[in-house]
Formats: sequence, C-alpha cells, structure tokens
Amino acid sequence: MLCAAIDIGSNTTRILVAEPVEGQLKKVMEQRAYTRIGQSRLEDGTIPEDKVAEVADVVRTQVKLARQVGAEGFRAVATAALRDAPNGEDAARAIEKVAGIPLGVVSEREEGRLAFLGATKALGHPTDGQIAVVDVGGGSTEIVVGTVEGGVEEVRSWPVGSGQLAQELISSDPPSAAEIRRIRDRVDEAFEGVEIGRPDRAVAVGGSATSLRKLVGARLEYETLERAIRVLSGDDAVEVGRQFELDPVRVRMLPTGVLILEKVSELLGQELQIGKGGIREGIVLDMLTGGIDVSESALTPG
Repeated sequence: MLCAAIDIGSNTTRILVAEPVEGQLKKVMEQRAYTRIGQSRLEDGTIPEDKVAEVADVVRTQVKLARQVGAEGFRAVATAALRDAPNGEDAARAIEKVAGIPLGVVSEREEGRLAFLGATKALGHPTDGQIAVVDVGGGSTEIVVGTVEGGVEEVRSWPVGSGQLAQELISSDPPSAAEIRRIRDRVDEAFEGVEIGRPDRAVAVGGSATSLRKLVGARLEYETLERAIRVLSGDDAVEVGRQFELDPVRVRMLPTGVLILEKVSELLGQELQIGKGGIREGIVLDMLTGGIDVSESALTPG
C-alpha cells in the first residue's frame, strides 16, 4: 500500500509518500514547505489565524499531490509547534477541516517513538545494543533511547530547537562570533545538569542533521561540527545555500541546530551518524504494521 505521512513541525510542514519494496521503504514523493509556525507565535504562545490558514492550505496541497501519485493511506501529525500552543488543538481541527484528513497532535513520547522507529529501521543493517536517536526540531529536541529488538526505553525532551534559537539569537547574516557564543551559552544552559548513559550508537535525524550531510558528510563529531560552524559563519545564507544546494532559509537556522547537536553528542559521549529515516518514515512503517491510532490516521475515501 502506498502511504502518505505528513509532519507539521515548528519550521517545516513535510510529506513523505512511500511503499514497502523488498523489506525497505521506497520513497515515491517528498515535499516540504517552510511554514515556520514557531516564529509566528504571538506573545502568549498562540498561533495566529492567518498562519493556521496558511498551514492548512499547505497540507491540503500536499494531500492532493499525494493522491495524484496514488497514496491510499494518510496519517498527519503535529509536534511541538501545536503541542505547546494554547490554541494547538483548535488549530489542528481547523487544519484537518481544510485538508480533509484527521490531524493528531502527538505527545513527546509518541513523537520519539515514531522517530526511533523510522531512524532504526532505515539503518539498512542489523544493529545490536542500545541506540540513541537524536531529533533536533524547530521548537524542541528529543533524545530517544532503546534497542531495535526491544523498542523505545526512554524519551527525553527539551524545549530548545533550531528555529526558536535562530529567531531569538541570530540577526546577522552570516552570524557573528558574538552570536555564536550566545547560542553556545544558551544551549549549555538548556542542558545544564543533564546526565545520559552512553549508548552503543547514536543517530541524528531531523532537518538540521539531514542538511549537514551536504556540508560535512554522514558522521557528526566535534571536528566536523566545528567545520560546519566555520562554513556557516564565513558566507551569507544565499551563498552557502548555492555552494551546498541548501535552501537559504534552512541555512539561516543551521548554526543553532549544529550547536545543539554538538552539545548532545558531548552528553552522549558518541559521534552522531546522520540517519536516513525519521518521524515520517516511522509514521509510514507504523501504518504498514497496523500500529495506528484511528484518531490520528485515515484511509483515503474510496
């Protein structure tokens, strides 16, 4: 069955359409829009009506595109962008009314479970031992620990993300040395006193991690992450985007994502491998194996 997974985050709204082929997920379509919900919030944290309408229109378009390529099953989820907003549930109902499919606002644990499922199943080879999946989003960061065989053991979440920090702390393009220092200080504060056992392996997923693959390769360690900061601080976002085939909007948020990943790598005592799957792959796999909550998914009407 061709399945469509939609993920509404603080920075982006993304869709993946995929199907199982010989034990792997074959991607048929991927699309994203920088909806930037996190940066649109009002002082009390609510999402403005015009932003809700914009996201609803994006999701409606993504659903239409997915149906055109033959998608039969749909599941849409929203993470911290709606979860932490006072009007998040109302926004979800407004979006699903326009888009024509149910939208579930998932808990931190469910978000972590889906990211872990997508990341570990997409590794492409058997993996023993404990794995930590690190998901740096626009408004939050999750570390999910577990094993391939036993599943998720622990989900921990912090309200610090790439989009949120970029909006608060970066005004220059490229970011100045002083701004980089302020970001480091803020990240250190966010994770102060955090202790995490060292896993056998650590995998990074999310927009920051996947973008870094183009900048520094598939493994993130201190040297490569510091090299990424030098690149991002050396030229403006348009020029870096041109050189590395990245959207300038993503480039503007990357310094904060890099420094969060660097801190998490330090806490885990492990370099990070950039994963080939994440929450959307996890959603599709969940649908295919029947692990679906009917309040958060639906089949396309016949």
